Amino acid sequence: MSEQQRIGVFGGTFDPIHEAHVRIANAALNQMRLDKVLFVVAAHPPHKSRRKLHASAEERLAMVEAALADEPRFEASRVELDREGPSYTAETLEILQQQHPAATLFLILGLDSLVDLPKWRDPERILAVAHLLVAPRPGSYQIPAVLDGRYTLLDLEPVEVSSTEVRNRAANREPYEELLPPPVRRYVKKHGTYES
Repeated sequence: MSEQQRIGVFGGTFDPIHEAHVRIANAALNQMRLDKVLFVVAAHPPHKSRRKLHASAEERLAMVEAALADEPRFEASRVELDREGPSYTAETLEILQQQHPAATLFLILGLDSLVDLPKWRDPERILAVAHLLVAPRPGSYQIPAVLDGRYTLLDLEPVEVSSTEVRNRAANREPYEELLPPPVRRYVKKHGTYES
C-alpha cells in the first residue's frame, strides 16, 4: 500500500444502509482508485435534528458493518458516534485528517447534498480538507457557482433508492428486501427494525 493513502469518506445516517450506498462507494473506490472508503455513521446530523432516526446508532452501525463485511476496503467508522453534540462534516473531516495525516480525503455525497453544501456549517473548511466526489441523483439540480470546478461527478446511473423508501415499504409491509444488501436484509428481518 502506498504511503499517501486515498481515503473516501461517506457519511450518512444509514437508516438503513441500502444497495445504492454500496454502489456509490464502489464507484468512488474504483473510479478514483481509493485505498478504502470509511462509512461514517452519523450520531446527530444537524440537518435531520427535527426528524427522528428510526434505528439506534448502534443498530445503524451494526447494519453498516454487516453490509461491508465482504469488502476489506470498506470500513465502518464510529468517529461521529464517539463524540458529543451535532455531527458537523467539517469537524469530522478534520478529525479524520488528524488520524490519517498522510492521506488525501475524498468526501462522497449525493448531488442533492452538493447543492446544499454552501449552507452547511463551515463549507470552506470542508473544501480545504477533502475533494468532493458526487453521486448523481434523479432530477435536475442547480449547482451553486461557488462549487464550479470543486467536485468530481461519479460515473454511475442516478441513484433512485432512499432509506426513507426502505423504511416506508417495511412499515407498510411492502417488498423492500431487494433494496438492501443481503446481510442487512437478514439483520432487519431478525430484529424487525423497520416493521411497525
